[in-house]
Amino acid sequence: QVQLVESGGGSVQAGGSLRLSCVVSGYIISTHCMGWFRQAPGKEREGVAALLTRGGSAMYVDSVKGRFTISQYVAKGTLYLQLNSLKPEAPATYYCATSLSSWCSWAAADFTYWGQGTKVTVSS
Repeated sequence: QVQLVESGGGSVQAGGSLRLSCVVSGYIISTHCMGWFRQAPGKEREGVAALLTRGGSAMYVDSVKGRFTISQYVAKGTLYLQLNSLKPEAPATYYCATSLSSWCSWAAADFTYWGQGTKVTVSS
């Protein structure tokens, strides 16, 4: 059984940082695409960062480029998202997800397994 468990969310002031973690069990993270998505209330879930775990090729949505970094620690079965220079915006829940594809996309439908999410709130 594949399980993804996120942690690391919280409340932070604008300009601050957080590191989100996603521990994956029942699945080898080094074989496919893994990603981070976020969803604010009343808005669609959007892809934030994705990592082709074999080869380490990462991609980011334009709004977070230069501020967020996705990484993996294969031996621990863990995916990370470092959030720096956070901007004040509506609270959002961040989800990690894994795809069974050998390529990455921003389409949530392409991701098979999802965690329960961790909430990030950035205040001004």
